[in-house]
Amino acid sequence: MANITTFEIGYCTHLGCMALRGSPMRSCKFPSRAYLLEVGERRWLWDTGYASYFQQYTASGIFRLYSQITPAYFNPQQALLEQLRSRGVGVGDIEAVIISHFHADHIAGLRDFSSLNMICSGDGWQQTRELRGFAALKRAFIPGLIPEEFESALQFVESFPRQSLPAELAPFQQGYALPGSDGQILIVPLPGHAAGHLGAFVQTEAGWTLLASDAAWSPLNYQQLRGPSRLANLIMDNPRSYYQTLEALNQLHHGGAAKILLCHEGDL
Repeated sequence: MANITTFEIGYCTHLGCMALRGSPMRSCKFPSRAYLLEVGERRWLWDTGYASYFQQYTASGIFRLYSQITPAYFNPQQALLEQLRSRGVGVGDIEAVIISHFHADHIAGLRDFSSLNMICSGDGWQQTRELRGFAALKRAFIPGLIPEEFESALQFVESFPRQSLPAELAPFQQGYALPGSDGQILIVPLPGHAAGHLGAFVQTEAGWTLLASDAAWSPLNYQQLRGPSRLANLIMDNPRSYYQTLEALNQLHHGGAAKILLCHEGDL
């Protein structure tokens, strides 16, 4: 069975009412989480969280607005690279980095792992790769965070074998089997939040866990079908698809067959 280790790599602050409609208008902390996935001797990273590169590339110019709108709090000791080292895990021990989507708080540490293979949605990358300036800022993408050799080691999930999911994970029906995971890590599209937004069902000793990335910012989003503020639609790739994904999470939650983990579960 697979194992999931959760890391918190800094946090940002934002108004709670933006993330959950009806919440108080107060500033809330939203941790940035990344995961180490292990199947036997093989390891993968799911996102990277914040890193010093985020501060570097938001220090001036148009991307300074990013850090002003969602102030980030991070110190170098919190970097995913350092937290892995403290556990005795080096870059060479990891197969690849799986990118849930290209928002800066998920990819800020990619340069620390630039020697590894990278895995993402091909459609998501094609929609993102040419974005610059305000168009990139609107999509929360900071081009400077992408390593120069990124595309030379890139794999798209759409090329992975498709595999049917167990009936108890309905309404989700199919996923992309991560090569080398013995069918224990199945990557699934969770559209709406960002271009090519991905999640993954991971089969652990305790049962199935869905890494739902940013498909919700609070469990109440999917438990009560209480979405974020309508203003949040401005930064979404596709609001209609977002709410369809939220409905799917709601059904999965009530089915009780999978635990749902979110990257930014805030203190709402």
